Parts: sequence; C-alpha cells; structure tokens
Amino acid sequence: MSQEKTVLFAFRGDPLCFVHVLLNGIDLHERGKQGLIVIEGEAVTLVEKMSQPGHFLFTLYQKAKDLGLFTGACKACATKLKAIDAIEKEGIPLIGEMSGHPAMGEFMEKGYEVITF
Repeated sequence: MSQEKTVLFAFRGDPLCFVHVLLNGIDLHERGKQGLIVIEGEAVTLVEKMSQPGHFLFTLYQKAKDLGLFTGACKACATKLKAIDAIEKEGIPLIGEMSGHPAMGEFMEKGYEVITF
C-alpha cells in the first residue's frame, strides 16, 4: 500500500539539501499525495535567505509556500537561531508541542510517514 500522507522534517541548514525537501514536497503534491514540510534545526535559518527573490531556491520555496506545504517551523530552534522574525514575516507557523520542538509522534498518530533530511 502506498503512503498517502508524508511529512518531511528538514533539519540541515544546507540549501543543497533543502532543495530536495522542496522538490519532494512539490512532487508529492503534484502526485495527489499529501506532503507537508516542517522546518527544524539549522534549516530555520534558510527561510530568510530563500524568501529573497535573488536566492537560487526562491522559485521553489515560493511554489511550496503557495501550495501550503509548510506546516510549521520549530519554535525552539527559531528562537535559539534568531530566525523568528523572518519566519513570522513569511507567515510560516511556529510550532513546538514537545518542549518547543515539533513532535514527530503527533504526525505519526495522524497517519503520516515521517522522512528526515
């Protein structure tokens, strides 16, 4: 049985890794599957960069954002890495029901397959 609901947890702050998060999230959506993205760890620092029109990920980021793929960004990591303002400016919810961090278990209880990057 194929998985219909997937959540991609992106931890790495490397844009060359994050491009795969964006591509896979968009691909899942285009295949009629639910593919959500949670921005975690160092990846929270990418929001400010990707949201700039000159950034090489801007077009993919904007497409994923327009499709509503970003379910949230880690509140604890965004606070620690001083990324809250950029994330809030982009309208991405800050989430963290597990000591300030998003809980994978919550997504699993809702039938999501969790994939980490």
